[in-house]
Amino acid sequence: MNRPTRILVTNDDGISSPGLHALAAELAAGGHDVTVAAPSAESSGSSASIIAVEDEGRIHVEERPIEGLDGVRAFAVPGAPGFISMIAAHGAFGDPPDVVFSGVNRGANVGRAILHSGTVGAALTAGINGGRGMAVSLDTGLDPAELHWKHAARMAAGLLPVLLDHEPGTVLNLNVPNSAGTDQPEYRVATLAEFGIVQTTMAERGHQYIRLSVEDTVGEAEEHSDFTLLAAGFAPVTAITAVTESAVPLLQERLRNLVP
Repeated sequence: MNRPTRILVTNDDGISSPGLHALAAELAAGGHDVTVAAPSAESSGSSASIIAVEDEGRIHVEERPIEGLDGVRAFAVPGAPGFISMIAAHGAFGDPPDVVFSGVNRGANVGRAILHSGTVGAALTAGINGGRGMAVSLDTGLDPAELHWKHAARMAAGLLPVLLDHEPGTVLNLNVPNSAGTDQPEYRVATLAEFGIVQTTMAERGHQYIRLSVEDTVGEAEEHSDFTLLAAGFAPVTAITAVTESAVPLLQERLRNLVP
């Protein structure tokens, strides 16, 4: 592209997230036309939800300056990241973006459990609306001593030329080890593991209530999965798609013979 790439940066951790700020700053430093629009409050686990808070049929969008992002317009939106990505595609923040970057998320997004991720949902929403998307996550673990947001932001920005080389609708999911080393980890193409880093389980069921808990996942993933490659210190990259149809053998025949 001859003109600067139009980029929307969003997330599911909220407008105040340092991961969001680091990603926007890195992309802006690359000379791109960057706009930030993120949830007013944390919206983790929202998947591709398009829920937003309305006031008499209107959704208020607050322009909010972010320290260190001079020249970058930023908006706090009382809605899920998927909603923000969708309205951006329809011109809510100016011309529709060429790319939606979603992140940097606090915590890895690997395996088929990314179905539930608001970070991933925003990127997928960009793809189904004719743009390109990238979800970016930092593998922080549960209690990190340090958080290397800039490292993850550099890794994400480094993938932008690759993303732009592919057709609109392309969506990538990037996970980055939480490391500050001078040597960046290698990118590796990865499949999705069958499970995520952690899993939610039923801890207690009582009278008219339930209690959930989050536990580390137990089990082994395939050699080339995002789970395994991230654990080995690589930065796994997975091309993902939104919901699509599936071929089910004999479905048409069974329907033809089905009597309501």
